[in-house]
Amino acid sequence: MIMRAFSLWVALLLLNLLHHVHCEHSYKVGRVVKRGCDYYKGKWVFDRSYPLYDASSCPFIEREFDCQKNGRPDKNYLKYRWQPTGCNLPRFNGRYLLSRLRGKRIMFVGDSLSLNQWQSLTCMLHRAVPAARYSLTRIGYISTFTFPDYNVRVLFERNPLLVDIKRTSKGRAIKLDSIKKSAKVWKGIDVLIFNSWHWWTHTGRETPWDFIQVGGKSYRDLNRFVAYKLALNTWAKWIDSNVNPKKTKVFFQVDISGGNHMQINVRGKHNHCFTIVIEEVHI
Repeated sequence: MIMRAFSLWVALLLLNLLHHVHCEHSYKVGRVVKRGCDYYKGKWVFDRSYPLYDASSCPFIEREFDCQKNGRPDKNYLKYRWQPTGCNLPRFNGRYLLSRLRGKRIMFVGDSLSLNQWQSLTCMLHRAVPAARYSLTRIGYISTFTFPDYNVRVLFERNPLLVDIKRTSKGRAIKLDSIKKSAKVWKGIDVLIFNSWHWWTHTGRETPWDFIQVGGKSYRDLNRFVAYKLALNTWAKWIDSNVNPKKTKVFFQVDISGGNHMQINVRGKHNHCFTIVIEEVHI
């Protein structure tokens, strides 16, 4: 059910984009509740008209994301859709979405969760306009999928920690109060969809840094939740100082496993408040 779940999150994010509401003096990063309906409260229902695309007909799908090619024998898991409790979701319409996004850029930033969503969205759009020209390029950590007929670009940047990591003579330093290097590719993007959490929990040999730097001091390690919050404050300040909400929509999402619930309140330079609600979701 992995690809189905990722397709759901992509659809919800883009539905929220089309109906996005922001306050004059604040952002709220979390659930978007529109007209009394919470899109994230509901259940999976069987729908024979699904899936939204067949992985075998997506010529650029990476092997890791094609369950059928990897030997999964059943197909019923592909025929579920998300049904909110208080409303109905419109069926995904890729051609309509491309027309609405003409001339714009969408960027997923994060770890493999973002990669999966980027892969799902590109396959869903290709399925909607199979005859449309497209190109796929990868330069460094950035993958760019372009529909030239619509002048739409869907990008993915692998950046699981968001803040800067610098190689030094003592090893890799994660700089919790620096984001200049990481953020330089985010400017000018029309829709930014961020994800970060999983790699903050890695320990031992899987830790993606050797030591931590913040406030001019170095630490061998910190409480991971504390380090994560410091990094998100840095991220929020950058968003606050560099993003024009009239041009760019910003989403932040987290897939947390093995925990229950946590909420982080971070504050931007101009006192813009960001509330990030993280809840465990069982599928």
